[in-house]
Amino acid sequence: MSKIAVGVIVGSLRKESFSRKIANYVANLLPEEIETTFIELGGLPMYNQDYDDENCPPEAWVTFRRMVAAQDAFLFVTPEYNRSFPAVLKNALDIASKPLGANHWSGKRAALISQSPGNLGGALANMHIRQPMSFLNLQLMAQPEQIVANVASIFDADGNITDEHKQNSLSIFVTAFSNWVRAIE
Repeated sequence: MSKIAVGVIVGSLRKESFSRKIANYVANLLPEEIETTFIELGGLPMYNQDYDDENCPPEAWVTFRRMVAAQDAFLFVTPEYNRSFPAVLKNALDIASKPLGANHWSGKRAALISQSPGNLGGALANMHIRQPMSFLNLQLMAQPEQIVANVASIFDADGNITDEHKQNSLSIFVTAFSNWVRAIE
């Protein structure tokens, strides 16, 4: 059986971000037949259609588009910024959906985890990002939703998830996601 390539995309650039910690935790729970690649967003210049129109996209875009095209599915983990999702993540969605007719997201399965230090757990970021993802024809896993409220309280001093309820919730999520990506035709 060949491995299923899953790109992990973290919507926070902070090296010690809660999103990155959650992404690492989830990636380590995935079964062996699912191979994860963390796809970094920090070096992506903002999308400007002129570069595509003039056939001179930045090398970072070319590399990013290739990496997205090489994946079978995606796991997105994002914080909530100002009641929505971060600009760096929207920029990444735009870059890999262009140029016109070359949407590298189209038809690929994906799952989403949102988080926030507040009580809403990134629920609005989760809801907002689904709109462009749907338009880009990403096949989003609907259930179980994974919205992590009060995220700062689930980690110990070493960055490990110690909250048993959240460990159980993430385990259920990983099982559903694994089944979701295994169903790729």
